[in-house]
Amino acid sequence: MRFKSKVVDGFQVFAVTGVNTVSFAVTATEKARKGLLGFAVDRGHDGKKPQNRDGFKVFESIIPKPTKHTVVKTADHPIQSFVWDDFTAEPDKSYKYLFRPTRGTAKKLDKKAAPIAIEVRTEKLFSDGAEKHDIFFNRGVASSQAYERRFGNKKPDDIKDPKRRQEALDWLSRALDDAILEFIHSAKKGDALRGCFYEFRYKPVLDALKAAIGRGVDVRCIVDLKENEHKDKNGKLVPSFPRVENLEAIEASKIPDTNIVRREARKNDIQHNKFLVLLKGANKTPKEVWTGSTNLSVGGIHGQTNVGHWIRDASVAKDFMKYWQLLHDDPGGRVGDSAAEVKKQNKEFRESVDALATVPSKIAAIPKGVTSIFSPRSKLAPLDLYVNLLDQAKRSTHITLAFGVGAPFKDALKDNTKADHLTFLLLEKEDKPPKPAKTKAKTAKPKPKPKFVSLRASNNVYEAWGSYLKSPVYQWAKETNARSLKLNEHVAYIHSKFLLVDPLGTDPIVVTGSANFSKASTQDNDENMVIIRGDRRVADIYFTEYNRLFNHYYFRAVHEKTKGKDFTTGKSFSLFLTENDSWVQKYQPGNLRQNRVELFASMAGAKQG
Repeated sequence: MRFKSKVVDGFQVFAVTGVNTVSFAVTATEKARKGLLGFAVDRGHDGKKPQNRDGFKVFESIIPKPTKHTVVKTADHPIQSFVWDDFTAEPDKSYKYLFRPTRGTAKKLDKKAAPIAIEVRTEKLFSDGAEKHDIFFNRGVASSQAYERRFGNKKPDDIKDPKRRQEALDWLSRALDDAILEFIHSAKKGDALRGCFYEFRYKPVLDALKAAIGRGVDVRCIVDLKENEHKDKNGKLVPSFPRVENLEAIEASKIPDTNIVRREARKNDIQHNKFLVLLKGANKTPKEVWTGSTNLSVGGIHGQTNVGHWIRDASVAKDFMKYWQLLHDDPGGRVGDSAAEVKKQNKEFRESVDALATVPSKIAAIPKGVTSIFSPRSKLAPLDLYVNLLDQAKRSTHITLAFGVGAPFKDALKDNTKADHLTFLLLEKEDKPPKPAKTKAKTAKPKPKPKFVSLRASNNVYEAWGSYLKSPVYQWAKETNARSLKLNEHVAYIHSKFLLVDPLGTDPIVVTGSANFSKASTQDNDENMVIIRGDRRVADIYFTEYNRLFNHYYFRAVHEKTKGKDFTTGKSFSLFLTENDSWVQKYQPGNLRQNRVELFASMAGAKQG
């Protein structure tokens, strides 16, 4: 939901609420900015008196040597930003925030200015069928100060107290596991569940599916069981993945083989789906869909960033069911087939997927509501559409990219200028030129590679990527990450796959699902995506979660790359508060910070809060 305050002495606060996150921006006139040291922020909920919020940065003259145990109040060490997020909100609550302009000096704060009040309400975690969409993000930030403070950077498996271990897992999952379990529990006797999964080894979910079978639910799950074992560059045999682990989990769960559909054809590609369809009654009528980026694994639920998306739409469920029925026959070329036969069967498979639904050729052709898109396809129409969406927004685009920035996106964005819309890229790792390939012989010439394209602030493109604080920095403690916690081996940070186009506008577009916005995910892998147009509630939830993740990793990525310098300004990041009003100069017209403020100030449909 979107809210705005009244104007108070030249200040106005704007807010967007999701389920667990509230994102704010404050506009201020030049007169209001004069002498401003920041804002003290108070929060109250459900009619209770607002209490001052904790802060993190401090005035050096007051606390010259903060430690990781230093906790301060914003009343004494104000927030020096016109964009701020509250990541500690709870679902379905009314909150009243007071932003209190603070002036004076660090040692003698002037708190006489009138507060700017804004009242907001967060979205429900479970709408109990009242909404078409329920959206669930895990924490996705094992690399955080909060995890260090709460659990001392320990691996969940190393926490001896079972209660504390479960608390760590619950903190990391943030109800993502509860949500998929609730979806399964919603299937009653006589209903049916049809699923497709790449990784199928999260014990609580497999146990829930086994229990559903026991209460009379017709359960059938297509699981990636392709035999793709191979030798690595060192000659070591790499077992078939995810086949071996999936089979072990299925056997341990005691789910009967008759409830498992083996996806074994096209062994060099992956069955990358992660969805369930709920069919109701004796007629097995498709009603609801669970989809998103979350693999059924400990790392998928508790480690890397992921989202689960519950859609209550019979037409969408029908689309997914048609796709499931196509995959049920394990289409595509198999081991032992001739090259010609493999090519023929794969071509027929792609054409069958193409026939399920037409991909809109233009942004204007995307209808209101939900559009389903499935892979693999004969051509790159979905990817072309996503590139156009990222490049042709009016105000802003926001995308997560687990496997780098593909050439089509770079080609579209490289001619953008500061006058174009803002583009935010949240990556698994920094986008940088690859290292030169090693040649076997000194006389051998390396193969020419395409010129590396770097997207910069001059293109109005801003990147954050998975990172963590490897050593203490002032009051910031050393952190861990999902790989160190043994939650994820490969993708440790950004695994979600979603794209937001003008999320705060009148006609927001959200693209979400299992595909990695790549050629392989379009033409090779079994994948699903949905395009959701015109639903502001969905856009607000995704937008606030994107802010949470981008802001978290942006600071760490910049610190890692520049050793403490902001690469948008070239100046050192201050780990202390500025002791005068010079910090407001960072919010000059045309720069990133001020452009982000203006996104909020121009958003559509804000209620008076």
